[in-house]
Amino acid sequence: MMSKTGKTIIDPKKPVINCTVIDLSATGACLQVSSPAELPKRLEFLYAGVKKKVQLLWTRGFIIGVTY
Repeated sequence: MMSKTGKTIIDPKKPVINCTVIDLSATGACLQVSSPAELPKRLEFLYAGVKKKVQLLWTRGFIIGVTY
């Protein structure tokens, strides 16, 4: 069973933002972030030891949608 926690990396010099994976597919993910801080359009998503460059599609409060 895989963990449902991940991390979003907006800048290597800034702290990571912890997130919970709500839904994961071959093309993207729905995440609940721990901080509603303003996120850039492009960021990195670290999950299960794999780091992917993603694009922010939408936000609704603490919930965000990203595509790979």
